[in-house]
Amino acid sequence: MKNRKSLWAVAICSAALMSTVTLTAADAKTYQVTGPVLEVTPTTITVQKGDDKWQIARDKSTKMSGEPKVGAKVTIYYRMVATEVEVKATDGASKADGDLQKNVTK
Repeated sequence: MKNRKSLWAVAICSAALMSTVTLTAADAKTYQVTGPVLEVTPTTITVQKGDDKWQIARDKSTKMSGEPKVGAKVTIYYRMVATEVEVKATDGASKADGDLQKNVTK
């Protein structure tokens, strides 16, 4: 009986630890930009930061605490998320792939 309780305790602790590690690893770093709004569209907000114009995308899931208007000062919190990754072959990889192809066709 005591052995069974110990087994359950270990299983629950392991599951909790694994879920915590997984959730922490998935979080991306959050950045922010603050400045006056230059333009607002249904899909973007453009903010002036110093001499630079920052155009930040938004969608239906973007949380808004009010409706931004041109001239209003806002702080936008955002994450950098890859939308596509294209891997380029290096010279070494191209040669190795070519050699592999030759061996396959022989």
